[in-house]
Amino acid sequence: MLALVAGEGALPGVLIRALGEQGTEFRLCELEGHPCAARDGRPVMRFRIETLGTFINDLVAFGTTEICFAGRIDRPLIDPALVDAATMPLVPDIMTALSAGDDAGLRTVLRLFEARGITVVGAQAVAPELLPDPGVLTRHQPGEGIDADLERGIEVIAAMGQADLGQACVIANGQVLAVEAMAGTDWMLRSLMPQEDPKAEDVDIIAYALKRMAEARAGKAVPSSVEMPKGGVLIKAAKPGQDRRVDMPTVGVETVRNVSRANLAGMVVEAGNVLMVDLEEMVTTANHLGLFIWVRA
Repeated sequence: MLALVAGEGALPGVLIRALGEQGTEFRLCELEGHPCAARDGRPVMRFRIETLGTFINDLVAFGTTEICFAGRIDRPLIDPALVDAATMPLVPDIMTALSAGDDAGLRTVLRLFEARGITVVGAQAVAPELLPDPGVLTRHQPGEGIDADLERGIEVIAAMGQADLGQACVIANGQVLAVEAMAGTDWMLRSLMPQEDPKAEDVDIIAYALKRMAEARAGKAVPSSVEMPKGGVLIKAAKPGQDRRVDMPTVGVETVRNVSRANLAGMVVEAGNVLMVDLEEMVTTANHLGLFIWVRA
């Protein structure tokens, strides 16, 4: 029996469809507060981080042998009053995971499942089509200078990996325009989108400034008012040493649209290490917007 822990975004829906087409029996699970939009009325096994021990016990009792994590899940806040007896022995490991970087924290959580005989499998094992073959997938081709930008981008992601940070960056003419952090790729791209400053006669400037400050505090990307170099490229790759079974770098149709909105020329993803959700629509959208998508080996 496979347990699919589905978070937010399009990836869980892809895996649910793939499992259905394969005729694979699975149990759909959700962390409270992160509903899966693609569940379509299926029974859902919900859990809290404070009841993780009970959740693992229940999976074992149901005969679960494999577990797959898919979709975005924010780091939860712990309410000590809700920690149950089965989870109490796991609290030191859970706190270690929540205080560590993304990859280190996930490894700690995965070990809790593995210790009970549950094998962790990656989304690509369920739906291999998420990892397309290398090549330029679009009509539009990368322009001159892409090799230098790509080399620079790989260096940046490797350095970010040493600090257990993000998996993407934006490079233009050798310049690093943005790097991915906890808020994700779409936030990074939105921060590069051009902004039209309001005119004094059209808006209360003080109210506008306060609104922008509130957005920044809330983690919302504030569009850039700085003119960016032309021809930038989004580069997405796995961090060195990253556990490919979980938190694989992922791009989708919205990523393509945000690349266009940020006035970039296209995206390069690392072959075999970046999940591409709804690939056909991604390519169609990129062709329509005049962008390139290059899966590079």
